[in-house]
Amino acid sequence: MVNDDIISMPDKWEYPWYAAWDLGFHAVALGVVDLEFAKQQVALMLSESYLHPNGQIPAYEWNFNDVNPPVHAWATLFLYNIEKAVRGHGDVEFLSHAFQKLLMNFTWWVNRKDPSGSNVFEGGFLGLDNIGVFDRSAPLPTGGFLEQADGTAWMALFCQNMLEIALELAAGAPAYEHMALKFVEHFLWIAAAMNRVGGRHDRLWDEADGFFYDQLRLPDGRAVRLKVRSLVGLLPLCAATVIEADLIARFPSVVERVERFLAHHPELVQAVARAMEIATKAPRKVTSDSSWVRPTAPRRSPTTWQSGRHLAASGPSSPCQRHQVQKPTGARASTINRTTTRRS
Repeated sequence: MVNDDIISMPDKWEYPWYAAWDLGFHAVALGVVDLEFAKQQVALMLSESYLHPNGQIPAYEWNFNDVNPPVHAWATLFLYNIEKAVRGHGDVEFLSHAFQKLLMNFTWWVNRKDPSGSNVFEGGFLGLDNIGVFDRSAPLPTGGFLEQADGTAWMALFCQNMLEIALELAAGAPAYEHMALKFVEHFLWIAAAMNRVGGRHDRLWDEADGFFYDQLRLPDGRAVRLKVRSLVGLLPLCAATVIEADLIARFPSVVERVERFLAHHPELVQAVARAMEIATKAPRKVTSDSSWVRPTAPRRSPTTWQSGRHLAASGPSSPCQRHQVQKPTGARASTINRTTTRRS
């Protein structure tokens, strides 16, 4: 690999190294200041100079093979929505080009980080330096592998972002409807794997604790939950996306095919609906006439966490309402504007 580009750095004291997933978040912030530079930063990580032919995005220059969370689809979609809100139209060429490269990265994740084919993912380090009781990127002394709550959650979010991009592109190119269906199906398989129904002990969700845990899959097939309460168990709450009714109405063939898929896989409906029932204390359908709501997990986190996730996932062009949030005690006496998603 030859890196000879202008890249946004995580911190001045860390110059000159880059971090691929940090860059995704930087691009979103930079998009408010210099949209073209922000788009160029995302495109750079997806270019042939950085993206491996097998679809892997390099983590950082001292270890290309390490794994960072797949946030570049989210960053791509967010930048597209920023431009759409500011200029009245999005950069479809940028979105389409990124989508093709992101497909390669998605395939790499599926082929390399789901060793058992169970739709529960590894990932190792995943940007969380001190989150585990041992090095999650190193081989396990027990043998086997680690099924990670955060790795699986990131892939659920990846599916949702790719679904949203596919629907946006399908407005001008109906061939993308097939890809939208692919990502609906893949998300449902992942969500069901995280929320298996019944008193099973080989799932990431712990019913008694109301929390997600990583799971050690031993060579003999047994599974042991690693009951460490950390950010890992909260990240599945990030994978929640609302697709508005007016958008769904534009793609009746996709809706029909999704409903047909669900009719043939009632076990997926049961698993996802169970998660929503726990969250709301009342049964809900997986799909409805008004919108598709696809939470991966029961929502038991603070409201501020959920609001932050929905703000990040929806982008600036979604239906929203303005409100002010007081800064923490001790901070300068002022308020900052925030945007929160409002379901219609």
